[in-house]
Amino acid sequence: MLFGVALVLTWLILLLRYPAKALPVSMAAVAGLGLIATWVLWQESRDERDLAHLELRLRYDPQQCPADRPLAVSLSNGSRAALQELRWEVAAYLPGQSANLALRLYESPRYSGPGELLPGTNWHECMPLPDLRSGYRPATLEFRAERLQGRFVR
Repeated sequence: MLFGVALVLTWLILLLRYPAKALPVSMAAVAGLGLIATWVLWQESRDERDLAHLELRLRYDPQQCPADRPLAVSLSNGSRAALQELRWEVAAYLPGQSANLALRLYESPRYSGPGELLPGTNWHECMPLPDLRSGYRPATLEFRAERLQGRFVR
């Protein structure tokens, strides 16, 4: 933080003291930063667009899944790019309610998808349930994936 303040103050002093030399360099630096920011925003919007084409469904299914991992997860990649990495958090809601009943504890399970999922393919897995508030049964709740973070390969 202190280094950044010193750098900005030095740049301002040079700009005021030697404007003919510092102004062109400053404009080139601002243009370079603008190009980098544009590229980063374009990449993020492309990843967001690809994430929007993913279909991630969660359901409590103790009949098809082992007892220690009763949450059935199915993922369909509807994007044009191969999914390289996917992470999410699981939220649990009573039908028609908006209060998340899943606890976010340090020891709560971390959820991630397959290593690589090609466009148009599906993935199915059983995962552990999140820690729930006391008094709620998983069979009565709806599970949703939130805060998806993914990376795609082009």
